[in-house]
Amino acid sequence: MPAVKARCIAPTGAKRTRFREAPAYEEGLWDLGNDLYSWMVPNGSWGESNAGLVVGDGESLLIDTLWDLRYTQSMLDAMVPIFREAPLATLVNTHADGDHFWGNQLVETHVERITSDAALAEMELHKPGSMLAFEKLGIALKSLPLKQASRVGHWFSAMCLPYAFDEVRHTPATTTFSGTAWREVGGRRLQLIEVGPAHTTGDLMVYVPDARTLFAGDILFIGSTPVMWAGPVENWLRALDLILDLDVETIVPGHGAVTDKSGVRTVKAYWEYTGGAARDQFDKGVPEQEAALRIVQSQDFGRQSFANWDSPERMMTNVHVLYRYYQGRTGHLSVPAKVNLMRKQALLAHKLPHATPTMMRREDASL
Repeated sequence: MPAVKARCIAPTGAKRTRFREAPAYEEGLWDLGNDLYSWMVPNGSWGESNAGLVVGDGESLLIDTLWDLRYTQSMLDAMVPIFREAPLATLVNTHADGDHFWGNQLVETHVERITSDAALAEMELHKPGSMLAFEKLGIALKSLPLKQASRVGHWFSAMCLPYAFDEVRHTPATTTFSGTAWREVGGRRLQLIEVGPAHTTGDLMVYVPDARTLFAGDILFIGSTPVMWAGPVENWLRALDLILDLDVETIVPGHGAVTDKSGVRTVKAYWEYTGGAARDQFDKGVPEQEAALRIVQSQDFGRQSFANWDSPERMMTNVHVLYRYYQGRTGHLSVPAKVNLMRKQALLAHKLPHATPTMMRREDASL
C-alpha cells in the first residue's frame, strides 16, 4: 500500500490472491480514518474489486458489492460491528460491471440502492447468466484438440474459477441520478459524480469532502491494467483531471491499492500513452489485433511505469475500442463481438507468459 494512512482492521487471512499470486497487501477491511473504510481485494485482477463504507451519525453508506455472494457475504460480515452502531441505509453502485453490483441481493431490501441512469440501463445487459455461459464456453473450448481453442478455454475458465455465479440473482439499483447529486449520510454530505461514459457507460465516483477522500470506482485501476469497455478515452482523461482538481488526499480505486494523486497521474499516463500508440498503429493501417501485440511487446512500452501491471493483455480491448472511435463507430458491443474480443485477449495473454496472473496464461498452471 502507498503512504496514505490506512490499516487493515479485519483481515481475511488469505495467503494468496484469488488467482494464486502473492498478495501485495492484505485482503480485508481497511480503516482509512475519519469513519471511512475500504474493503480491499489484492491484487486487483478479474473480480478482485474494492468496495467502500462511509459512516455517519447512526447510519452508513456502502459503495459497491462484489462479484459473487460468498465474497460479498465475507465483506458484510466484517462490517457487522460497524453496522450495529450505524445501520446500512444506502448502497451506491459505481457502475454496471458485475463485480461491483452482483452482491446486491445480500443487502437488505429497505436499503436504498443508487446508481447513475446510464449505469442502470447497462445493468440490464450484465446478468449472471452471461458469466455462466462464458464459463461453460471455456470448459468446452478446453476440450477441443486445437491449440488456440484450448488456450482460449483455459483463460476463460481461469477467470471464472474463483467465483460462483450460479448463486447470484440479478438485483440492480432502484434509484438513479445523472450529472452530480448530493446525499447525506448521518449528517455527512457526499457528492456522487457521474463521469461516464469511460470505463463503462455510467461510471460514477463518491466524494467525501469532509475527509478529503474519493471512492473512484473503476476510473482508477492501481497496479492492474485498466480496461475501457465504453470510452471515449477523452472522457476517461477528463475524469482523471477532475480527480486531480479535487481537494482530495486519499483515493480508493475500483481495483488495486489505496492511492493518492500520484496514482491518478500514473493511470493518466497509461491512457495518454495507449491512445497515442493506438492512433499511430491505426494511421499505419495495422489491424487492431496486431497493433495490441506490437504495443505491449515494444521496448518503449516496457520502459513505462505501468508495463508490469497485472493483465497487460487488456490492451486488446483498449485498442479495439479506440479503433472503433477512430472509425466513427460507437454504441454497445454485441454479445458475439464481446466474446470474440475476449478470445483475442486470451490469445494475447498467452503471448505474455511472464505477466500476471500466471495461472490465466499458462496451461501448465493447473486449475
